[in-house]
Amino acid sequence: MELNADFTQTVTVLNADNPWRQSPSAGVERKMLDRIGDEVARATTIVRFAPGSAFAPHTHEGGEEYIVLEGVFQDEAGDFPVGTYVRNPPTSRHTPSSKPGATIFVKLWQFDPEDRQHVRVDMNTADTKPDPKRSGVASSTLFEDAHEHVALELWEPELTHRIETGGGAEILVLEGSVSHGDATLGPRDWLRVAPGETKKLTSGPDGARLWVKTGHLRQMIGA
Repeated sequence: MELNADFTQTVTVLNADNPWRQSPSAGVERKMLDRIGDEVARATTIVRFAPGSAFAPHTHEGGEEYIVLEGVFQDEAGDFPVGTYVRNPPTSRHTPSSKPGATIFVKLWQFDPEDRQHVRVDMNTADTKPDPKRSGVASSTLFEDAHEHVALELWEPELTHRIETGGGAEILVLEGSVSHGDATLGPRDWLRVAPGETKKLTSGPDGARLWVKTGHLRQMIGA
């Protein structure tokens, strides 16, 4: 299966327009954002776990990165409530479940194969600092290596700034809203900006809380 698999194209996916689809696991549904492959795939997805649902134990050969958007996500390492950012690197293994139910934004098979760093950050308490280049924006780096930069960004209301995307960018709206062109994105809406493009984003009247990843799409177009 290929979905939004041309990484030279900028893509916007609105949560309201993207239906839930049943996964092979009972009680687990998903909204696909981009995908290359079938059940083992390079994929970006919003996944919803019904209360009491679980996956069988498995190894993430290509790594797993996720944000808890709703409820509590669980595995052998503990409970991960709303606002938790997690990176389980290649070769990591776990048995994910959710007793109360949970919704997560998750990315699979998108790690440097040599990455072995586990990351767990509570974004609710992350220390943000003013961005010296963008007035009214504060950010906190969640992860950074030679291939990518991942950050939590807080935008004050009604700001306009450029997103520089030499290596591409992904933006997930966590709270508030942003607009670009004729599109307005609210919570759980997703924007993928092609490498080399520059986008102007404007925050809404309540500002915006964004998850932003940059640099990682360069490899997808051989740049």
